Amino acid sequence: MRYFTSVKDIGNLNDALKEALEVKANKFAYQDLGKNRTLLMIFFNSSLRTRLSTQKAAMNLGMNVMVLDVNQGAWKLETERGVIMDGDKPEHLLEAIPVMGCYCDVIGVRAFATFENKEDDYSEKIINQFIKYSGRPVFSMEAATGHPLQAFADMITIEENKKKPRPKVVLTWAPHPRALPQAVPNSFAQWAVAAGYEVVITHPEGYELSKEFTEGATIEYDQNKAFEGADFIYAKNWAAYEDPNYGKILSADRSWTVNEEKMGLTANAYFMHCLPVRRNMIVTDEVIESEKSLVIEEAANREISAETVLKRILENL
Repeated sequence: MRYFTSVKDIGNLNDALKEALEVKANKFAYQDLGKNRTLLMIFFNSSLRTRLSTQKAAMNLGMNVMVLDVNQGAWKLETERGVIMDGDKPEHLLEAIPVMGCYCDVIGVRAFATFENKEDDYSEKIINQFIKYSGRPVFSMEAATGHPLQAFADMITIEENKKKPRPKVVLTWAPHPRALPQAVPNSFAQWAVAAGYEVVITHPEGYELSKEFTEGATIEYDQNKAFEGADFIYAKNWAAYEDPNYGKILSADRSWTVNEEKMGLTANAYFMHCLPVRRNMIVTDEVIESEKSLVIEEAANREISAETVLKRILENL
């Protein structure tokens, strides 16, 4: 594996999940793979779990790690072609990328959707420039339209906790005070379908995700109906995808908050969220603090998903 941006890059997902559990059982078994290799982690946006888990994963594999926060301790980078660079950005990404490639063996990139231009966001302009110009293997630490490391960790978590071969997994929209990208729900839906689960997505009308990511899932606009018989509830906010409302907040309906009453409709389901979470907007205190909450396990498995991906990349260098 040279590039990792979606579930399509992982090959057979069942095999990848088995490999991830093997990695988890012995995280330090593959240190020779990373010896004298350097990972460069590039952040255009802030991070907590992704930064720590990916750096820890690389260290488990014996790698050296460098971290670059773009716009914080580095030159501001221009990303547009043809622009007259007379503003506050003294360096262009097209020079910066190959220079970065000179200093490392593998590059991880984190660059969110801007909601300024849907075509630019959904063409994944930033990470694709790294793939084209860096000369190095590149993996996504969350891009404009997907967060595959998170989704991979989510699937590991479900595999470790499922009680039947094909659980019912519900992705539910929940209210949030800010407009958030579709990256996490896009990836979760796509990976859960690929894993063979029964996948239901529930949200208010107007919050439909791209069909590219939801094919194979059932869309249910009645949240209570969607929750019935569910084995896992995955809560997440996202802004509107469809034009002309792309990137906008269409609803702040608090009745979509996941609470004990709604969880009571399920088959004693586990609660999941990628974190950070807005308590008592996305989910109530009682639910996220319950014995059925998997949010900490998910976060811990971020180390495992990252290590499995890096292991595969290193094996092909």
